[in-house]
Formats: sequence, C-alpha cells, structure tokens
Amino acid sequence: MFDDEVALPGGNASGEDTVRVGATVRKPWSNSTESASRYMSWIRSAGVDVPDWRGRDNDGRQVLEFVSGDLAMNLGPLADSMLRRVGAMVRQIHDASSSYEDSAATWDVLIPPPGPADLVCHNDLAPWNLIVGEGRLVFIDWDGAGPSTRLWDLAYAAQSFAVLDESQPVSHAARRLRAFVDGYAADADLRAALPDAMLQRTQAMYELLHDAHTRGRQPWGTMFVEGHGDFWSSTAQYVARNIDAWHDALTDDGRPSRRAAPRPG
Repeated sequence: MFDDEVALPGGNASGEDTVRVGATVRKPWSNSTESASRYMSWIRSAGVDVPDWRGRDNDGRQVLEFVSGDLAMNLGPLADSMLRRVGAMVRQIHDASSSYEDSAATWDVLIPPPGPADLVCHNDLAPWNLIVGEGRLVFIDWDGAGPSTRLWDLAYAAQSFAVLDESQPVSHAARRLRAFVDGYAADADLRAALPDAMLQRTQAMYELLHDAHTRGRQPWGTMFVEGHGDFWSSTAQYVARNIDAWHDALTDDGRPSRRAAPRPG
C-alpha cells in the first residue's frame, strides 16, 4: 500500500478496492486477471486504445495505466457524432476479437449470452466504463471479459449508450440508437435482431440483481436494493414498450415494423 493512494469513483463491483497511485491504477487480482490482460494486449495490438496493463505490485494487485478524462456517464447523453465514434470503436473491438483464441484462459463472465458463445468480448461496454479524454476514447474495466457473442455485447452497449431508459423521450433515444448502430456499421441481420436482444439483455441484468439479492450474493445483492434493481426493471419495461420504435429506427427504409411489443418477464 502507498501513502498517496486515492480511491477512484465508480466501480460498483470493486468498491473502494480500486485506487489511483500516481499514473497507475491498482485493482484486486482475480482468477481471470491474467486472461483479461492477454486479451487487452491483443486488442491493443489491433489498434484499439486500451489501458496499458503493467503487471502485479507488491501487494498482489494488478497495475494498469491511469487514463485521465471524464467518464462518459457523467457527460449526459452523448452527441450523435460521438455515438458514431463509440459505435465504430465497439466494432473495431469485435472485429479484432474474431481472430482471438486463448485455450488456457480463465474467464469470469457475469451474464453469459442466451446461446453458444463464439467471440471473446468485454461484456460491459457502457458509459460507466468509457473514459473521454483529450484526444482519447478508452474503455476500462476489462475484468469481466470472456466468451459471448457480437449481438449480446452490442445489445448492452447500444442500449446503454443510446440511453434507452425511462429518463428519455422515445424519439431522442431512437435517434441516438440509430447513430450508435450506424457507427458500428451493423448489417441488416444484426439490426433486425438487435431490439429483441436489447430487451433480453436488460431483463437479464434485472434478473441477475434480483437473484443476487435473494441469494445474498454481493455486491449485486446490495446494488439491487440501492436503486439498480428498480432502474433495470423500469428500463426493461421501457425497452419492451417501445420496441417498435427501436426496430423502425434501425430499418433502412423507415417503414413501420408492425410488430407486437413483447412484455418483459
């Protein structure tokens, strides 16, 4: 432990265990740390700006580059131009991951995809994990990386960056969703599948928190009663209630989808 350690804000899962020491971040070491660090190095080699992983300190913690800037979640809904940039960055991460293999990896995936996994993903590409700095966009917190799918990872990113929740007018959220997915350059099949996947992903987040609360699994059980449960419940309902709007926003010809909106379970 260093005298100049400063606790970093955010980090629902890591709490006060993530600290800044000078130009570095110190975080708890886990079973998946070495696997995540190898994956980060691969993504970095593909040209994506990720924090430099610097090994282990004398206190047994992982050491990473400290990236200065603001969390995107503190900047409000991002402008459409920025959403397109972030969408393109997510596409770059996924494309780089398509050739990544690590047979010796140990992963800690919090919410696995509903079907077979075929791609190693970050699994938490969201505004609370994006640093917006001077000239830099950097995703942090790669500890939950592991096998998933392009659709499942994109669904979470698209919903969170477009701010598809009860705080937003549907028309504004739909426009942002289109900007993000345009930046990703999603094909027609991915666009068609995305709204239902966003609904499944928001429901899965609520179910994780609810189950953790029931079973006393921390820190997610406490998060459930501190507002996260209510947020993800209402968000799942919002995504379901307006699912036609998401389909229409992602349809190139703009024609109504005439689908019946599914109800959240």
